[in-house]
Amino acid sequence: MAVKHRHECQFYMRKKVTVVGAGNVGANCALRIADKELADVVLVDVVEGVPQGKALDLLQSGPVQGYDVNVTGSNDYEPTANSDLVIITAGFPRKPGMSRDDLLLANFDVIRQATEQCVKYSPNCILIVVTNPLDAMCQAAFMVSKFSKNRVIGMAGVLDTARFRTFIAQELKVSVENITAVVMGGHGDTMVPLIRLSNVSGIPLTELMDQATLQRLVERTQNGGAEIVKYLKTGSAYYAPSAAVTEMVEAILKDKKKILPCAAYLDGEYGIKGLFVGVPVKLGSKGIEQIIEIKLTPEEKAGVDKSAASVKELVGVIGV
Repeated sequence: MAVKHRHECQFYMRKKVTVVGAGNVGANCALRIADKELADVVLVDVVEGVPQGKALDLLQSGPVQGYDVNVTGSNDYEPTANSDLVIITAGFPRKPGMSRDDLLLANFDVIRQATEQCVKYSPNCILIVVTNPLDAMCQAAFMVSKFSKNRVIGMAGVLDTARFRTFIAQELKVSVENITAVVMGGHGDTMVPLIRLSNVSGIPLTELMDQATLQRLVERTQNGGAEIVKYLKTGSAYYAPSAAVTEMVEAILKDKKKILPCAAYLDGEYGIKGLFVGVPVKLGSKGIEQIIEIKLTPEEKAGVDKSAASVKELVGVIGV
């Protein structure tokens, strides 16, 4: 009987997630993870008092919202020890007129330092990278961490797909829940929303919209982040990105085997070798458990190759 009880205690042992960066994206990740009671959360930020204050505020939401997890804040990484998952959101946000690529060198330093510290205290964790330019920052985290390729994942495709689904739903005046969409490639304006593989309750988009409308929605998706930056002026999106991260976190911590589009290290898949590119993957307790290879049309393949070439160029700049 005692053995059974001990086994049950191990089964219900609470998970631990570290969120690096207590800005808008990081704080909203912490909120959504706590709200779903997925794990205890440690918020880390270099600005003194900010992670501590936000963590305490989040903790005090628990009695009202009905979540019962621990949320703590810190300026150093010691409290993050033995995290199951580490989400890196730290970095400089985009400003109007700035591309994700302009952030490259500034954010490379941030990612390098954060990854070194996270790996030091949580050598068995899975890393989810959110900082832009996303694909290149994944490459940096992968090289610095020396983790196996299944344990470094970029959050991009879930967000880009959510944007595409939103625009399709608005256009057709249908529920977003009816819409399945696939977006591949890098997280930037070269991303490739795949019209052929996107549908509304199984009905192909080409049956519901003309080519000009579809092209307009594809372009809006490709520029989805820039559209929000233009409105906000002093920052970038954070509600949808944090929701996208949380879907990935839930898939991993609950071992859901969910197929989601993420930035993954490709080692020959899709004819691409040694780069992080957005592709459909199966997410479970080991991180990326399978890369799903779709047979692409020549036009789709050309789009993904162009996107990968753009990622390769950025990776060359930071020398990883």
